[in-house]
Amino acid sequence: MKNRTIDYILRATWQAVSRMYNEEAIKYDASMAIAFALLSIDREGISSTLLGPNMGMEATSLTRTLKKMETKGLILKEKNPNDGRGVIIKLTPLGLEKRELSKAKVKRFNEMIRANVSDEKIRHFIEVTDVINELINNKTIFEK
Repeated sequence: MKNRTIDYILRATWQAVSRMYNEEAIKYDASMAIAFALLSIDREGISSTLLGPNMGMEATSLTRTLKKMETKGLILKEKNPNDGRGVIIKLTPLGLEKRELSKAKVKRFNEMIRANVSDEKIRHFIEVTDVINELINNKTIFEK
């Protein structure tokens, strides 16, 4: 029964996707979290206070990921000109290069799925995940 419940299928699938991306990222001395952050930082940079919520990442995990990225020379932190307390995260030239590599890997994954799954099934998958997210966001799953 456990392998047929919706939550089990979602978790097992996400773990497989995560493992796949991490295995690929390791080839480039990175991780899925770093690649995801690279894709979440646009060319003009992003406020550190917006980055966490955009990525759905907790502050401690985000801080650790940004520290690794800074150490690897992928990002720079600049004082936010609009808010002296804030920081703008910007990609370095190396960060931009790695961002493009990450983007190519995500595109490849999506191309492979689309080549093996019909448009109709993909539409249904998106519809189902939209409903799941709506139920979770509206906090209706465990209400009586």
